[in-house]
Amino acid sequence: MQTEDLYTPSSKMLIYSLIAEAGSITKAELQHKTLIKSSTLTRLLDEMLEQHLIEAADLGPSRGGRRPILYRITPDYGYIFGLEVSRIHSSLGLFDMQLNPKSLIHWHMDEGMTPERFKEYVLRHMRMFLRDHQIAPERIQGLGIGAVGPLNRSTGTILNPQYFPARGWSDVPICQWFQEETGFRTILENGVNSALIGEQWSLRHENIQHVLYVHAGVSLRSAMMSHGRIVHGAMDMEDAIGQMIVQAGGLRLNNTGNYGALEAYASIEAMEQKAQSDAKMGRALFRQQKELPPEQINFDVLIQALKASEPYAVELFSQSASYFGIGLSNLIHIFQPEKVILGGALIHSNTMYYNTAIQIAAANTGYNAQYKPQFTKGQLMEAASVTGAALHLRNSIEL
Repeated sequence: MQTEDLYTPSSKMLIYSLIAEAGSITKAELQHKTLIKSSTLTRLLDEMLEQHLIEAADLGPSRGGRRPILYRITPDYGYIFGLEVSRIHSSLGLFDMQLNPKSLIHWHMDEGMTPERFKEYVLRHMRMFLRDHQIAPERIQGLGIGAVGPLNRSTGTILNPQYFPARGWSDVPICQWFQEETGFRTILENGVNSALIGEQWSLRHENIQHVLYVHAGVSLRSAMMSHGRIVHGAMDMEDAIGQMIVQAGGLRLNNTGNYGALEAYASIEAMEQKAQSDAKMGRALFRQQKELPPEQINFDVLIQALKASEPYAVELFSQSASYFGIGLSNLIHIFQPEKVILGGALIHSNTMYYNTAIQIAAANTGYNAQYKPQFTKGQLMEAASVTGAALHLRNSIEL
């Protein structure tokens, strides 16, 4: 096979990405991975060293001759902001080029967190982060955003997502807003895709090629990665998993979507509605309910009841987890991933939910003894989406 004699901007980005993924790597290893001609690769590396994109980190072990140079990306060449826009909690992070977090903040999305207030809150903390680390705005490479869909990624717009506590989250030109306010290049991706990008980065040394990520929270969302690439559908509908039918002719959430859809049994919205309905019918759910109107029984109340081992709450979460496990097993049958990463408020709410879900999923995907997908909550967990958003921005930089 012929090696590449001329290099292009895409060649430089390929080398940069390989160095970043490896942490540190020799020229010989880069040549083996890329098949770029030795002299061409040397010129490319020298140019990247001169630009301070990369640096000589150390010397590798000798294989009989001179010890080879280990290259790594320069962490403080620039910095990247990552932003997660979600219904329960949102996050903002400042990262160096190696994706090390310099500052990270999470906050609750309440009824007062309108898009305008959200924008001002984020801008205030962006300025605070820069001041704390004494970083000039000119050193920021951009802002990556991972947001609840549906989205128009090409225009950078959040379209019409459901279940935000605050009003106004429709047709929000979020990329335009932040680009005009900061001057930073801004790109948008679905939040569940961003979470998968972030978790895959944290697992990159395991060399896993097929990964499924499922988010269980106010709604149900999923993303799939194959050979390092996000699988985008024709309509790019991250919440399609919620419309998977798990009980023919069954419940329907908010009089929309399919009857018997998974979201009607295994989402926070469904759990809140069931608890409120049972309370209105006079059922005594748990002790603290006595002075609480049914319409005020929300996820926070249910979580507290679960922590107190209230039988109703235990039953509610267990049933939700069981349905979620059934839906998860269906996805596993379709995509056959090596690793399944679960995230979202329901997954992180209680160990019982996660354990029940994966037990049900595993029991319904065990027909082939040679295929046993691994289940995990991931390594980044609540920081997955914001980290993935920053990484998505870094991967789009023109070097």
